[in-house]
Amino acid sequence: MTVRVRRVYEPPEPEDGVRVLVDRLWPRGLAKDAARVDEWPKGLTPSTELRRWYHAQERPFEEFRARYEAELAAPSAAEPLDRLRKLAREGDVTLLTASKSPERSHAEVLLRREGG
Repeated sequence: MTVRVRRVYEPPEPEDGVRVLVDRLWPRGLAKDAARVDEWPKGLTPSTELRRWYHAQERPFEEFRARYEAELAAPSAAEPLDRLRKLAREGDVTLLTASKSPERSHAEVLLRREGG
């Protein structure tokens, strides 16, 4: 069982397992049927304020990570995090993001948090 990160614009692969969109907004120009998203837990996504703060200028990823981790520690994130952990225990999970740099995105923070 693995958890990995991929861009949502990449074609689905059989080894993706459960495909989880971890962006707050639906990716531009992507039809829902083409994305083959199984789950879209908006409670796991960075807040609008944090997302805007991070993308407004070139902010340090480490500071973004710390702020996002704080959001994930909030009680409102507990249920979606538990669901993600359950999915990961049951099989392969792919965290999907539209980010051009997934390795410097919230998806990577989630991946590291969940042990991927």
